[in-house]
Amino acid sequence: MPQMRRDRNRCVSLRSLLALAGAVAASLLLSGSAAQPTRCVAPAGWVQIAGGAGESVSANQVLARAAAADIVLLGEQHDDEDHHRWQAQVLAGLHALRPQLVVGFEMFPRRVQPALDRWVAGELSVPELLAQTEWDENWRFPAALYLPLFEFARINRLPMLALNVDSRLTRAIGDRGWDAVPAEEREGVGRAAPASEAYRDFLHGVYREHAHGKGGRDSSGFRHFVEAQLNWDRAMAEVLATRQRQERAALVVGVIGSGHLRYGHGVPHQLRALGVERIVTLLPVAAAEVCREIRPGLADALFVLPPKPAAPVAPPRLGVQLEDDTGGQGGVRVLAVTAGSLAERSGLAAGDRLLEVGGRPAITAAAVISLVRAAAPGTWLPLRLRRGETTLEIVIRFPPE
Repeated sequence: MPQMRRDRNRCVSLRSLLALAGAVAASLLLSGSAAQPTRCVAPAGWVQIAGGAGESVSANQVLARAAAADIVLLGEQHDDEDHHRWQAQVLAGLHALRPQLVVGFEMFPRRVQPALDRWVAGELSVPELLAQTEWDENWRFPAALYLPLFEFARINRLPMLALNVDSRLTRAIGDRGWDAVPAEEREGVGRAAPASEAYRDFLHGVYREHAHGKGGRDSSGFRHFVEAQLNWDRAMAEVLATRQRQERAALVVGVIGSGHLRYGHGVPHQLRALGVERIVTLLPVAAAEVCREIRPGLADALFVLPPKPAAPVAPPRLGVQLEDDTGGQGGVRVLAVTAGSLAERSGLAAGDRLLEVGGRPAITAAAVISLVRAAAPGTWLPLRLRRGETTLEIVIRFPPE
């Protein structure tokens, strides 16, 4: 969950409110130097936050503190490959200091836990893992970003935990509220600890910014939105806390979107409500942003990622959050449209149901995403959709390269 809304082209929905092995442990352990007070930190270095000021610290210090915790939380911006390389690097460093390691992933709903167990046991190939965990349906970010982390767990026989709940539960709470969802449909998740006012303030900004949030702080829509987010945070915290209690000798690590971790509002807050106190939160941050990001309580430490040359033009994106239809009406549902996005400029709206994309039936969200990403710059992509009782045709005009 980075800044929450940079995830997935800054597209927020009830399923994705925030919004991948790279270096070896030795490079992490040897980087850094003695602590030096500074407002900013050079790339490839760590900064510890205290009182709103940044202090350069060595990787040895950061890792030693993290390895002594009960639970370590590693943030990410889901679509940033350097964030996942950094996570692999930190996992390698922690594993060198504390070999008994358990790694939980936000990317998997609880119901696919047996597939993760089979993967770690060496019983599944990569295609089998992705098929049995329904990767394209459950997460939709490219699996290649995360495979180094999964392979690291497999070759070291480190247990992997599925932290998330099914998207249908998140959507149901967002639509109707936590109390309206029967207990037997909550996947065993308990009532979340109330959100702090600071977290509610942040979530209200997210809620108002995007298409599905038009009410005030006292509206039922916003209240349900917060309840859905809190349930998501609580679900991940419960899995982590339960494993930590069951296996006291192990270090439990959570790989989670930074929006669920920043300022201790989300998962850390729920962990403390569950009685877990020794928590360390580590976040990656771009060198160009580190000075702006240093704020009291943001995290225990930040790793400053060095800049790199601009990547080739990214595949086209509409700026929408899509979901497979589960109500029997067919098509793919548009959950949210990002303000100022190509989708909004083309006339798409939250609640639309895509029927055809480029003349092909819109059967799954994953298939629609593939068609969009295959579109060349400067081309047009016709859409046929249902809005209420009306069938419309819209043309997406992708800008030139």
